[in-house]
Amino acid sequence: MPLFRNPGLAALAIAALLAAAPAQAQQASPPVAAQSVGELARKVQNPIGDLVMLPVQNNANFDAGPHRGTQNSLNLEPIVPFVLNDDWSVVTRTVLPLLWQPSARPARSVPFGTGPITFSAFLSPRNTPAGGWTWRVGPVLQIPAASNAALGSNVWGAGPSAVVVRMQGPWVYGGLFNNVFSFGGTSGRSGTRYSTFLLQPFMHYNFAEGWSVGTVPMITANWLAGGEKWTLPLGGHIARVVKLGGMLPVNLLLGAYYNVLRPQYAATWQLRTQVTLIF
Repeated sequence: MPLFRNPGLAALAIAALLAAAPAQAQQASPPVAAQSVGELARKVQNPIGDLVMLPVQNNANFDAGPHRGTQNSLNLEPIVPFVLNDDWSVVTRTVLPLLWQPSARPARSVPFGTGPITFSAFLSPRNTPAGGWTWRVGPVLQIPAASNAALGSNVWGAGPSAVVVRMQGPWVYGGLFNNVFSFGGTSGRSGTRYSTFLLQPFMHYNFAEGWSVGTVPMITANWLAGGEKWTLPLGGHIARVVKLGGMLPVNLLLGAYYNVLRPQYAATWQLRTQVTLIF
């Protein structure tokens, strides 16, 4: 079966390529094993920094669907920076979701599969004033890698994306946004057209020994939804950077968020766990 006729297989192939990318980018990056866990904790909180990272984030969404079940999303999110020249660099971010869905009986449901892949490429000047804001802008692309129509649209999409970050003392804060528009598709309740918005403000405070607390809510809007469009979570997390074997830095995170604003049948709250490998 051709690869492009099997979105699930395409997703796994893309994931394999992305997994190999950090090794290629690492050749141009300084080693991280010699850096302190405190330094790495601040750097890993910057979504557009110069570290090659592989976050594996699991979101357990409770009370989702008409029967108030549990939806689970395991996201592979490789982040790979590339130096273009002395003045400019590009950071790529990819999200490949593996989805477990609660039952929607009597409607047909798909218990497991891959969702659409989201790929972003952020361009930014390399020279940033000390203590100032860092910014990056670029396109975001949605790749129709859903293994089933119930898990996402089979239509390509794209749009703008931007990030701003400030690292000041123990604080790291800023925000990321994008809006993805589908290239055509069908309208209606079960249509494949979409226009989705993501705003992800973040704020972290760092303590000694790689410990930190913070909040990274994922505020979303579905502009084509007929009723409630917004999901607004409130919550926070605790995290720590450790070095496995004294060499490989890993960021461990545990957080929880409550959706104070949400569409019908959306989850009421979320438990977030994340393991980030730092290269």
